[in-house]
Amino acid sequence: MMKPYKYEIFTAEIERQIYNGILQENDRLPSVRIIKEKYKLSTSSVQSGFEYLMIKGLIRSNPRSGYFVTGIQEENIPEVKTKLPAVVRDEVFMKNMMLTSKRTSEFSSFNTAVPGDLLIPQKLILRTMQEVIREKGASLLRYYPSNGLELLRKHIAKQMGAYGCVLNPDEIIITDGALQALTIALKSVTKAGDVVAVESPCVFSVLEVLTHLELKVIEIPVHYKTGFDTEYFKTICDENKICALVTIPNFHNPTGVVMKDETKKEVLSMAETYQFCIIENDMYSDLHFEEHRPQSIKCFDKKGQ
Repeated sequence: MMKPYKYEIFTAEIERQIYNGILQENDRLPSVRIIKEKYKLSTSSVQSGFEYLMIKGLIRSNPRSGYFVTGIQEENIPEVKTKLPAVVRDEVFMKNMMLTSKRTSEFSSFNTAVPGDLLIPQKLILRTMQEVIREKGASLLRYYPSNGLELLRKHIAKQMGAYGCVLNPDEIIITDGALQALTIALKSVTKAGDVVAVESPCVFSVLEVLTHLELKVIEIPVHYKTGFDTEYFKTICDENKICALVTIPNFHNPTGVVMKDETKKEVLSMAETYQFCIIENDMYSDLHFEEHRPQSIKCFDKKGQ
């Protein structure tokens, strides 16, 4: 029996990843030094392994850049090979997600709630990040408290207090984004099969979260002149057991309508009467052009609805 070459310990793995589609054409391979250290091989053995893969037509060498996958021709594909499992996707959702997450230019992005590059103090952010990294070091890579950094929660509570919304820092949870916050809020007050009211129109991703949590949805119209339709909502509450209302009261997305304070108080009163929770997304209030920032529904809440 022929003794295997030392380099086969890593070339066999690279071949397997190429044939299975894990390594794709033009993917860069680890350097000679990295493979040498990982597999405890000599430089000559690693180079011999790369030469073997080049002879098989699986990789190429780019001077001063390293080794890259060339891809495989149909005639070189082995008879029996495994494939990566297929990923089932919702095409409509994927299309909508691409519309809202793809990088767009400063002058063409009117379909996402993203500030323009000119409004972002990039140099200040970079300088602050460098200061934090120098000060915190490796501690940045460790776990934070599950509800978020205490100092950040105190700053948020102080800021909300200036807007007339009294919050205890211990009531605040720092999340990775609005959708995670929405998911946590909904799971806290509902179970599968419960009925949730949402504004119509609303952001499509809200409906995706509701679908994922197996919740039933009733849409409440938001009119471009009069805003949230409280009369219709009251009828809905009379006829259904509503567990939660998901709302963007200030600068509603996508209509831009601001809910009047009287309407906010009326919605809050209905929440107390019909015993449902209000999940309020108030991320747009700082976009105001008037003297005062519009108040959130939470500012009027006395009973924790």
